[in-house]
Amino acid sequence: MAASGPQAIDGFGRRFRYLRLSVTEVCNFRCDYCLPNGYRKTPGASFLTLMEVRRLTQAFARLGLTKIRLTGGEPTVRRDFTEIVAAIAAQEEIRKVAVTTNGWNLEKCVQDWRDAGLTHVNVSVDSLDRDVFQRITGHDRLPAVLRGLDLAMEAGFQSVKVNAVLLRGSIEQELERWADHVADRALSVRFIELMRTGDNADYFARNHIGGQVVRDWLAQHGWTPRIREADAGPATEYVSPDHRGLIGLIAPYDAGFCDGCNRLRVTARGKLRLCLFGEGGVDLRPYLSEEVEMDALVEQVASALGAKPRAHALHQGNFGDTPNLAAFGG
Repeated sequence: MAASGPQAIDGFGRRFRYLRLSVTEVCNFRCDYCLPNGYRKTPGASFLTLMEVRRLTQAFARLGLTKIRLTGGEPTVRRDFTEIVAAIAAQEEIRKVAVTTNGWNLEKCVQDWRDAGLTHVNVSVDSLDRDVFQRITGHDRLPAVLRGLDLAMEAGFQSVKVNAVLLRGSIEQELERWADHVADRALSVRFIELMRTGDNADYFARNHIGGQVVRDWLAQHGWTPRIREADAGPATEYVSPDHRGLIGLIAPYDAGFCDGCNRLRVTARGKLRLCLFGEGGVDLRPYLSEEVEMDALVEQVASALGAKPRAHALHQGNFGDTPNLAAFGG
């Protein structure tokens, strides 16, 4: 159990149990909705070290968070990724250690990650059509990613999920493909509504489609929503009596989407982001030295939560200072 003391609660009474921690901004894919020109190094501080990650997650555990998701960029490009997993998993307060990955290293490393203490895996697979996958990501790696996904499902994780960005065009075909794919696989596939960022205005205008199209398709095919867990992410998941797996939807433009927010974000350079689509952030890096008392770090995080907004302003065209989804572990 977490020690008594400050808790991760904001000014609207929302309790936070889930941290999305970016460990790098580097990504080896060139997804056309995120980094169409590939990763470009930006000036500034280096990424968090293993020691800083350990100290940071210990502080969040003191605040009652029990789930840590490692994101990027592509988190598994870090050579010490397995060590990062092990350092977090060693903390008894943390019950879930998750990763969101593009699957590049999945086939080769998934068992090592499981042995280190990883409990949940999310893999980004934007299409089951090999040509479409290559066009979106810039790499012809769909077969390797799917082999890694199958290995992950055999490795004993608490859950294995797939993320797919919802794009205008062949969505009905993609829904049909994924429904077939999860007919006999205990896999959750979640479609994520495309979000507007600082550098994707034209792409967003051409490709954004609302999540209602997914809901309508699911209702027409006999899928029904299920109850969310307390520390679950923002997805609404749907079940079907004819399928082992699930299909879900993350729709940030829905009214009330932020009401049940239960997650915080820290960037790869140590900034606490109170909202993915907010501005600025609280720099935690000065508190991550072992020379600084842990209580000071805990208090800094707890006090910062008072500035968390009730909701994002995407509907007003305000996406904060988020240049792209890779920059802040979107």
